Amino acid sequence: MMPKEAAHAAGQLDRLGFLLARHGNIANRRIQDAIAELGLGHRHAAVLLHLDDGPVSQQFLVETLAIDPSLVVAVLNDLERDQLALRRRDPCDRRRHIVEVTRKGRAAIESIGEVVSAVERELFADLDPAEVALLRDLLNRVRADTVSACQAAEQVDQSTG
Repeated sequence: MMPKEAAHAAGQLDRLGFLLARHGNIANRRIQDAIAELGLGHRHAAVLLHLDDGPVSQQFLVETLAIDPSLVVAVLNDLERDQLALRRRDPCDRRRHIVEVTRKGRAAIESIGEVVSAVERELFADLDPAEVALLRDLLNRVRADTVSACQAAEQVDQSTG
């Protein structure tokens, strides 16, 4: 590639969307590798982290994780087998399953937090605490949902008009 072409390609790849995707992929891979060292898959870790605040319905996990219900069942089967989580019928609605973390699962959640913190220390080593806080704030403001800005504006117009 000629120098001018290389500069043009580098400029295009420096676009925020590409940078965010590339760095997100790198962070995701490092976190998944760290979690794998604990003997967990990323979905297993995600379910455990959702259970950290208390019992939730199996349907809540399906909706929150936005994955196929059969995958949630498979993950829960693994977590139960490893005694990290427990499913029980909801006494108020026998069709619903309530999922909760076990004592062993709480220890796993703590380990997940430790390995993720270690990865974050490496990822953000060149940023000071104020820059990390700013990055967190900015990323929380990035529109990552599937509703476009135009659709969001239309929804606001419809709700106020």
